[in-house]
Amino acid sequence: MLLLIKNGTVVNPGDQTEVKADVLVEDGVIKKIAPRQSVRAERVIDAKGCYVMPGFIDMHVHLRDPGQEYKETLETGVKAAVHGGFTTVVAMPNTKPVVDNEDVVNYVHHKAQNIRLANVLQTGAVTKGQRGEELADIEKMVEAGVPAISEDGKTVMNAQLCREAMALAVKYGIPLLAHCEDANLAGNGVVNADEATEKMGWKGISNSVEDVILARDIILAKETGAALHLCHCSTKFGVRMVEFAKQEGIRVTAEVCPHHFTLTSSDIKENDANYKMNPPLRTKEDVEALREGLKSGVIDVIATDHAPHTAIEKGEGMSRAPFGVVGLETAAAITMTELVDKGWLTIMQMAEKMSYNPARILGLDKGVVEEGKPADLVVFDAEKEYTVDPDSFYSKGRNTPFAGRKVKGMVMATVVGGKIAYQE
Repeated sequence: MLLLIKNGTVVNPGDQTEVKADVLVEDGVIKKIAPRQSVRAERVIDAKGCYVMPGFIDMHVHLRDPGQEYKETLETGVKAAVHGGFTTVVAMPNTKPVVDNEDVVNYVHHKAQNIRLANVLQTGAVTKGQRGEELADIEKMVEAGVPAISEDGKTVMNAQLCREAMALAVKYGIPLLAHCEDANLAGNGVVNADEATEKMGWKGISNSVEDVILARDIILAKETGAALHLCHCSTKFGVRMVEFAKQEGIRVTAEVCPHHFTLTSSDIKENDANYKMNPPLRTKEDVEALREGLKSGVIDVIATDHAPHTAIEKGEGMSRAPFGVVGLETAAAITMTELVDKGWLTIMQMAEKMSYNPARILGLDKGVVEEGKPADLVVFDAEKEYTVDPDSFYSKGRNTPFAGRKVKGMVMATVVGGKIAYQE
């Protein structure tokens, strides 16, 4: 089948080019990129006034399947992904049962392949049952196709065990995706520890909860030579430590989420658990540091930490509700509105953070718009303005702090493997 995407501006972070051109796709591969192509194609997308970018790659999602399908299913999750312009998503292992063996990995991969929308890459847990006591069978999970290992949702508190996992990650040529949270320091905290939240009477989570483990994992990565990817960074000092680690030649990359580079603890509406996530919303100083880190390249990736919960769960209020917000269907618009439109990033840098860099970290032959490469693409209207409406989400989750927010930037079409997976 031939697909022609015409009249768009092609953004290719692979060679840093931005050109007006048509993109011809055949049998799942980009066949030709050139202006004004006269081809009889079965499907045509008119991308006039839009960017044609490599499909977004989300390195951090919770699809809840298996075991918590009442929050999200693989089908609703990948529908949300393509609605948000994501052609590949990396699923965290804290499901029920935990993804700590090849059987559960195969279950997720086979189910996602049958749905035939976004590509789903399932990570494997670092320890059995995520109990932090014994390493999972990492070799078998790598053979089953995991692109990385992660204990996300928890931290491997035993430093020796974490070091052993990093050594295995080096052996099998995969990164370790680290959730940095000192469980002992975190205690029963629910929000950032600062003056704004103290007035609400909630227990706080200090920056040190994240920074202590982030520093430890950087040291272990230096010692083992592991490729360490730091999940959902949220603190000013964390950005400085990542910068130092890179200067030292340590194999460290880092991600930040749209809610963390946009909102602060002062934005929390009283007892609204749609503002409750882990790490929590920090201070204005932290937000500025995260934006500077993205701009300078210290922070490599924008990821969502998409974490759907039910309205009943989130209705329990700040003290009792679970951590987590959804993000697949708002990430591109929030990035455009808060970073690109305000001059923090260029559209090319947005493509780097959301496509090119994740592909390089994961070792995927994606993240570019080039002839001969897989046709995973997104058509993005950077000027389209609208108001975020959770009722329009494809995800089961409606738990977003961005409800009612006016944004700029809409996904007009998502192409996965040469097929139109979503079109506005």
